[in-house]
Amino acid sequence: MIITEENILAALRNVEDPDLKKDLVTLNMIKDVKINDKNIAFTLELTTPACPLKDMLKNACVNAIKHFVAADAIIDINITSRVSKPVDTSQLKAIKNIILVSSGKGGVGKSTVASNLAITLAKNGAKVGLIDADIYGPSVPTMFNLVGAKPSAKETEDGKTLIEPIEQYGIKLLSLGFFADPDQPVPWRGPMASNAIKQLFNDADWGALDYLLVDLPPGTGDIHITICQTFPIAGAVIVTTPQQVALADTRKGLAMFKMPGIDIPVLGVIENMAYFIPEELPENKYYIFGKDGGKMLAEQFDVPFLGEIPLVQGISTSGDNGRPISLEDNNPQSFAFNEIAGKVAQQISINNIK
Repeated sequence: MIITEENILAALRNVEDPDLKKDLVTLNMIKDVKINDKNIAFTLELTTPACPLKDMLKNACVNAIKHFVAADAIIDINITSRVSKPVDTSQLKAIKNIILVSSGKGGVGKSTVASNLAITLAKNGAKVGLIDADIYGPSVPTMFNLVGAKPSAKETEDGKTLIEPIEQYGIKLLSLGFFADPDQPVPWRGPMASNAIKQLFNDADWGALDYLLVDLPPGTGDIHITICQTFPIAGAVIVTTPQQVALADTRKGLAMFKMPGIDIPVLGVIENMAYFIPEELPENKYYIFGKDGGKMLAEQFDVPFLGEIPLVQGISTSGDNGRPISLEDNNPQSFAFNEIAGKVAQQISINNIK
């Protein structure tokens, strides 16, 4: 039997992306098919480099070709990605997806989650930026070892001056903390704060990004509404802890994204400080703040539950030292952030294909 490209594509029409509910050929994810006798090579182009299903899809492609085409075929699959984006991106066209990281309450580790999500997405091959929009308590300078750093400026060909984001650990970063004295308060009223945040989006040379994460302030104030109503947002991630006092405030924060005039897709809920793991007993989990609060919140609002982040001293220590814990491999926190980052990217791909 002579193997043809039509044979290969027909076989791969039997492989369905379980999230997008269509086969890989219809989704235009199969590229550059090459055949040399029984040697078959092609590219599988995923919708995100952080796709949690990449191994499953690769194995399914191999099985489909061996079953429908030739059992003795030698198959070489090159996996790449092309991050999808919403249809309407009237502003910031080089940025494919803007992701808000939000919480209804301070102290739940929102900035820690935003920083580690950004690093994990970048480690998986995505081009990532992070805006620290917590104007009254910016954390990015500390968490990325950039206290005292000052962005530079560049002139464009049309004479406009743009801020150059600072790059650290493969992430492009901007924070109001880069422009203010860290020991001085920022006594700005709502309109001043909102205008300053707009400048971090509009007056910066972000270049091409797959994901721009935005670390929002706690609560549901002017900055949240300004960003939601001004820029094309791909979705929001909600961070909470298991305690009832945190969940009560987080419910309000989550409900804000569903309000008329805002209507931002909620990508899911992350439960931070879900359980405590002592260093000397790494297999033990102690649910000291309660259990499954984030999961129940996700069920209440019918949004995905993205996962749990354990409470260990290493997370806060690494942030204080300016090296987020996801920079290291083979620890429970990195595994958790890797799984959650994959699910966030997965939800964005599902929303963008709809």
